[in-house]
This record gives sequence, structure tokens and C-alpha cells, in this order.
Amino acid sequence: MILHERLKKYRILLATQSPRRHQLMKAAGFHFEIIPAGHNDEHYPTNMPLEEVAVYLAKKKADHVELHHEDEIAITADTIVILNNSILNKPENSHEAFTMLKKLSGCSHRVVTGVCFKTFDRVHSFSDYTDVSFRELSDEEIQYYITHYNPYDKAGAYGAQDWIGLVGIKSICGSYFNVMGLPVEKLYTELERFISS
Repeated sequence: MILHERLKKYRILLATQSPRRHQLMKAAGFHFEIIPAGHNDEHYPTNMPLEEVAVYLAKKKADHVELHHEDEIAITADTIVILNNSILNKPENSHEAFTMLKKLSGCSHRVVTGVCFKTFDRVHSFSDYTDVSFRELSDEEIQYYITHYNPYDKAGAYGAQDWIGLVGIKSICGSYFNVMGLPVEKLYTELERFISS
């Protein structure tokens, strides 16, 4: 029996406001309800290895999700962009967006997404990473993207599925969907293992 058939006895709660995660879950055939993520606290221990931050934040979001029935599975996620041993968060304004994209131009960076499953009595988390390389972007291209698209709700100020991803990304090593915000293949296999254990 495939996973979707086995999930019919569960109520999947997707605790994220990200339209890209909604889109990916729907495209993968999952039936789910969208609930609030619960908090916006993205602080993490300063001595934490950067590649562990995304899963730490996903678990932190899961801590704020209240479950009411035993058949519920809450799913939370968080995506970060790592460049030169520092994290590029969501930009707060056009100046920050420009600065981030200028740093990414002509360089490779790592996108890490942490995912957490939560039930009444269990919590399981995992992460996935993808290495992304941009060609050199001109100042005019960066400004065009900032003016015509929405970089402010995206880690690293860009979406791989947006114009700048289409014309600027030279190569991707790892899951493309992870760069969009959800490693769907790994989520599928981890969820299958989770409900079987």
C-alpha cells in the first residue's frame, strides 16, 4: 500500500504560511490542512553548527503546535541559506536584498531545510541540503528582480522558481525542491518510515 493510502487515517497539519511549501505538498498528492506556524522566533544558539540551525528551528516551530487528536501529524519546516560560514536570512528591505544577492552572485552557497513531524507522543526531525551556484549577476539584473518580484519572504532573498533563479542559477547539486523550501522526496520517505515505526 502506498503512503497516501496509509495516510488516510491521519490528519496532516502543515504548520507553515509558505505558499511554496503548500504548492509542493499539494503537487506531491498530500491531503493536508494549513495551520499557523505558531511563532517567529528564529534565534538559535550561537555555538550551534550552521547546518544544524534549520532543523533546530523546525523543531522549535513544532514545539508551538498544539495537537488535539491522536490521529494528527503536524509538519513544520525551516529553510536557511549558508554562504561563507554565515546565514543569510530573509531581507527586511531592498537594500538588504541587494546586498545578499550581490554576495551570492558568482558564488556557490548551501541551502538547508529542516523538517519536523510531531504527534501526541513522538517527534521526528531531519534535514536536507542542496548546493547552488549562481553566475555573475549584474547590478541591473539584481535591481530588476527586487523591483518586479518578492525577495522579502525568502531566505537569501531569492526563489529558485523565480526569474532570478531561472536566469541566474548555473547548477544545483541536490534536491531542487529543497531550494524551494521542502525536500519532498526525503519528506515522503521519512514520513513513510515515521508512520511505520
